[in-house]
Amino acid sequence: MVKVRQDAWSHEDDLLLAETVLRHIREGSTQLKAFDEVGDHLNRTSAACGFRWNAEVRRKYIQAIEIAKRQRKEKKRALANQQQSERTSLQPAMVFSQEDEEDLEWEAPTKYETVAVQEPVNQSQVEEQPAVSVTFDQVIQHMKQLKSHYHASHQSQSKVAKLEQENETLRNENEKLEKELSHMEKQYHTVQEDYKILINIMDRARKMVVFDEDDQSKAAFRMEKNGNLEQVAR
Repeated sequence: MVKVRQDAWSHEDDLLLAETVLRHIREGSTQLKAFDEVGDHLNRTSAACGFRWNAEVRRKYIQAIEIAKRQRKEKKRALANQQQSERTSLQPAMVFSQEDEEDLEWEAPTKYETVAVQEPVNQSQVEEQPAVSVTFDQVIQHMKQLKSHYHASHQSQSKVAKLEQENETLRNENEKLEKELSHMEKQYHTVQEDYKILINIMDRARKMVVFDEDDQSKAAFRMEKNGNLEQVAR
């Protein structure tokens, strides 16, 4: 069946991808096998899992990857020491099978002494293995901290998005107010010009009225029969 998956990656999917890749690194496996395993579990292609790991998830687990690589080296070193110890412990038996009894009486103590000297070294190296479990606990603790940091980061991103939206709203309102202010300033200048023109008209009208009053004060009037005033020409 062809794997077709179009939905977005969830936090649980990223966590499963990280845990699987780290486990394969610790076990000495490859990341491609980890991508195949996650793809089978999530019904995604191995390429999609690899792209998600390299693009988004890997940078969040840099420290955990380094710890997993150290665990892989320690595991390989312990396995090599164990194999070396097994080969060393089998060496006396091989000597006994190849040599006769007379040579064994003299060579056996030397061989046993060699084994006795090497055995504490191998034992100390084997005793270093419990440190791997402690380091694994540190990896789990680190992943828990990353999970809590992820939630905190998600909340911070939500707050940032909300603040950006509010900032955009305030910016739009500010632009609207600036346009209204510019329009009102234009109207104010227009009113000022009209006011100046009106003042000039009133001033000229006032002067004309004063001149007319002066002319009328010099004119003579007389009463008609009907009681109306009539100006008398001079």
